[in-house]
Amino acid sequence: MRSQGWFARGALVLGLVFLYVPIISMIVFSFNYSRLVTVWDSARSPSFRWYAALVHNQQILGAAWLSIRIALVSATAAVVLGTLAGMALTRFGRFRGRMLLAGMTTAPLVMPEVITGLSLLLLFVAMAQLVGWPRGVGAVTITLAHITFCMAYVTVVVQSRLAGFDEALEEAAMDLGARPLRVFLRITLPLILPAIASGWLLAFTLSWDDLVITQFVAGPGSSTLPMVIFSKVRFGVTPDVNALATIMVLVVATGIAISTVWMRHRQRRLERDMQLAAAANL
Repeated sequence: MRSQGWFARGALVLGLVFLYVPIISMIVFSFNYSRLVTVWDSARSPSFRWYAALVHNQQILGAAWLSIRIALVSATAAVVLGTLAGMALTRFGRFRGRMLLAGMTTAPLVMPEVITGLSLLLLFVAMAQLVGWPRGVGAVTITLAHITFCMAYVTVVVQSRLAGFDEALEEAAMDLGARPLRVFLRITLPLILPAIASGWLLAFTLSWDDLVITQFVAGPGSSTLPMVIFSKVRFGVTPDVNALATIMVLVVATGIAISTVWMRHRQRRLERDMQLAAAANL
């Protein structure tokens, strides 16, 4: 038993080292003064030189702002559609077309991104020829493509939460005279809100990070941040990319910390309310 404990700790340490040492080295080299990414200038480092250069890099800042806008719209739309699809698959039982809906919502999870991107490009071209919209490829087509595959992830997250949901709470509210919409807003939605928030964060991250599908449906003047970084990698990474990646890591870590604290606060509040309700019944 003791050897198994050491083995588990060793595996955990190796996994954390494998995951986080490259990120830590990138953060350290973002404060390097040298223009060479992998050569540390001990005489003039640490320095904020490349953070200052990043502020004046309009190409990267424009691509980052475009990626943020697309990710915000895509994540929000994917949460709405994914929540509706998850509720339909969980609550409506067996209905005509259920297997088709389940297959269509989970297909983007297993389908290669190359095929997804190519099929979406052909769809947009066909729509432009038939109805005249969308006119060319750009930010609109990128947003639609991101909503398509992000919705699948949100559906899975919400569906897994609803699968273990206690429907007796909703039935009790309806027995007391609450209408279905009020039951959803006052009972169902608050209880599944952590899953919705998790789905939104997952969709935002996937949209922000996507490269393969975006390259198929992007057009001139609509290069997202992953596309700009990938194009720079082929010709040599500049140190300001390390500064940008460090800022991204800081923003994501802050968002995860805030989300974790908020979810723990909601869980403690729910447990306290349940204890008070149990004490009142006694």
